[in-house]
Amino acid sequence: MPPSPPAPSAPKGGLIADSIRKTFRIGPKSIDVLRGVSFTVQQGERVFLCGPSGAGKTTLLYILGGLEKPDGGAVLINGNSIYSRSNAAQADLRNQLTGYVFQNYLLLPELTALENVCLPAIIGGHNARSRAASLLDQVGLGSRLHHLPAELSGGEQQRVAIARALVNDPPFLFADEPTGNLDSRTGADVMNLLLSLVAESGKTLMVVTHDTRLADHGDRTLVLRDGSLESS
Repeated sequence: MPPSPPAPSAPKGGLIADSIRKTFRIGPKSIDVLRGVSFTVQQGERVFLCGPSGAGKTTLLYILGGLEKPDGGAVLINGNSIYSRSNAAQADLRNQLTGYVFQNYLLLPELTALENVCLPAIIGGHNARSRAASLLDQVGLGSRLHHLPAELSGGEQQRVAIARALVNDPPFLFADEPTGNLDSRTGADVMNLLLSLVAESGKTLMVVTHDTRLADHGDRTLVLRDGSLESS
């Protein structure tokens, strides 16, 4: 398969992935998970990243969002080169520019829904209690602010996770298999909610999914296979 083409230039409000490479080592073996992946996401786009299991989709998403450093290449968000900065500066950019929705929700079990949503703002040094409450109301959980994750269904926990991702009003949202642990009806409801909130706020969304039916909701689909982009 030919390598991915170089990433075109993007406006300041976009995302550029330029020649992203990542290799994992398991004992004496090296596995090239990403082989020079390049592409651009325009501001306000909804891009779905698909591909077979083990293709490197989640690894790529984490690299794009500043969660995992690549072995080579660069990521620019809103004109900011993420990995050319110190660890502290990278953390600040993640907090300001990105929000995450994970497949397993990753809510802290000892915190209420409201407290979980407030966490990114607290990390950024802000008091966002009223905004967090408003977001929980937007996602249909206005009456569940003080419930612990164990007292919520899977769909409700993912709604809390969506509110948490939005609390700092980041321009970019990354979602890793956001419906993967939900039944089809609940998953559809959660995805529709996420797309609606993104459309209302004009945010850029990138979603990893194995479900090609979900990808039909996006503006564009990228297919990752054997560490390279197959099509876009």
